[in-house]
Amino acid sequence: MEERLDIRERGGVRNGEPQLSDKRLFMQLLAFGECEDPSSLSHILCERGIEGVLYKDVNDPRGIGLLTWSDDPNFFVDPLRLALNMSAFAKLQQKLEYSMLGRTYSLGHEPNLEDWLLEKPKRAVTDPESPWAIWYPLRRKGEFSALPPEEQAPILREHGKIGHSFGEAGFAQDIRLACFGLDKNDNDFIIGLTGKDLYALSACIQAMRRTKQTSRYIEAMGPFFVGKAFWQSAG
Repeated sequence: MEERLDIRERGGVRNGEPQLSDKRLFMQLLAFGECEDPSSLSHILCERGIEGVLYKDVNDPRGIGLLTWSDDPNFFVDPLRLALNMSAFAKLQQKLEYSMLGRTYSLGHEPNLEDWLLEKPKRAVTDPESPWAIWYPLRRKGEFSALPPEEQAPILREHGKIGHSFGEAGFAQDIRLACFGLDKNDNDFIIGLTGKDLYALSACIQAMRRTKQTSRYIEAMGPFFVGKAFWQSAG
């Protein structure tokens, strides 16, 4: 009998049973210029019950970034689309080079799979103590995917250890999203770093440049959106 394809997310064993989930959180970042009144945008989001974060763009004095999320991708083409076509958003100039859409994913050993997929990313981006953020896409070289799992594992561990050390020290929280087939530039992942201090986020990225994964197996990174949250919905 042909084995049925199973594309559910898998976590670690819990209460003697493997954790499985069909749910994932989709997160999207959009950037805009020519914004004279950022507060008018947050009013629209609040009125329409849209969860999200609004960032002031560090590199554009009239720029803003909008991060939203949902476990239902219909959200982005229905309620969010309606909100973005209202006057306050519609008159802005969209910066398409910063548009990013990705989904949460599991690594197979998460102790609480549902929290990892659906709640942890929202807590990170809505933490009022961590308003600074850097968002960027990346694409690995094809030869990394060709490596056997036993060679990939230590490369990923080296990279992940840096992220864990910055997180445990309270310097940065990371959000990792897969964007295979969701990105116009054919990127593989979207990374979001949030924290209370912008320097720490930059230092985290700098430290990761020395890893084998980044120095040998990354094809492209960026563009980098750098912003500070001025409005955050409840997580």
